[in-house]
Amino acid sequence: MTHPKEIDATLIEVKLLRLLDLLYDTRSVTRCAELLEQSQPTISIWLSRLRRELHDPLFVRSAEGMLPTPRADALIVHVRDALAALRRLSAPEHGFDPASSERRFRICMTDASHVTMLPQLFAHVHALAPSVTLEALGIAGGTAGLLQAGEADLALGLVPELESGFYQQALYPQDWICLVNRYHQRIGEQLNLERYGREGHVGILSGSGSTLLRETLKAQQVERRVAIELPGFLGLAAIVSTTDLIATVPRHIGNALARSASLRILPCPLPIPPFIVKQYWHARFHHDSGNRWLREMCVSLFQHEPLAAAC
Repeated sequence: MTHPKEIDATLIEVKLLRLLDLLYDTRSVTRCAELLEQSQPTISIWLSRLRRELHDPLFVRSAEGMLPTPRADALIVHVRDALAALRRLSAPEHGFDPASSERRFRICMTDASHVTMLPQLFAHVHALAPSVTLEALGIAGGTAGLLQAGEADLALGLVPELESGFYQQALYPQDWICLVNRYHQRIGEQLNLERYGREGHVGILSGSGSTLLRETLKAQQVERRVAIELPGFLGLAAIVSTTDLIATVPRHIGNALARSASLRILPCPLPIPPFIVKQYWHARFHHDSGNRWLREMCVSLFQHEPLAAAC
């Protein structure tokens, strides 16, 4: 079995391929020396090496200059293909051009981000890159694999399982608020912990934020009566606006739902730890110009967004 090092030892050096290419065009050792910025003796040495390695004279002297042999005629196409491939490998990556790109970006996000981030992100992407498509994917157990495989470009949200081995960038902080019907009769301007425990609640089953809420309730030994549970935030505003139930939600989605359904926002009486919404991407695509453009767009839109005041 041939060892890889032995195979590599038989490969022709790039400088010799360039010499063959130039000599085929110029028919002149002197002109090759000028173009390659080498002395004529050096070019002669290189040509001798080429002849030995390819087992052919390759070029013979004549009144018209150095004429190629049939072997050189047969090789020149392959030599030029090899040089072109090497030039492509060495060429810098073409930058992402949003105005002309037709790329599809796939972003893993929660349904809350569909309401709070996606409309704004789409509006700005569409303005700068009208032929770019955005596709929203859910955040699930396979998110890490999608990012690593390039089947997703970014993940947005609180995704603790991506904290290790992925690039991450903080976007904005989230604390917690409570949403209630604007005409809720038993709740005044403040919601204390005792009233919080007595009232009925809407529970959200999915997302890391919901897990954080449940863990805090357990740690604080606070029991609440959950009257209805939803898989996500779809339908939450309609339920709260037509019942006397309380919804405990992160502030960003809470503000958006309150505006859409004229709900009241109250400070949460339960000390739930805040968290940071981040964007995550795999190291394989850290230098990808399109991925970088999308990340910078998210930073310009969302990074360090202040916590909005309750309304």
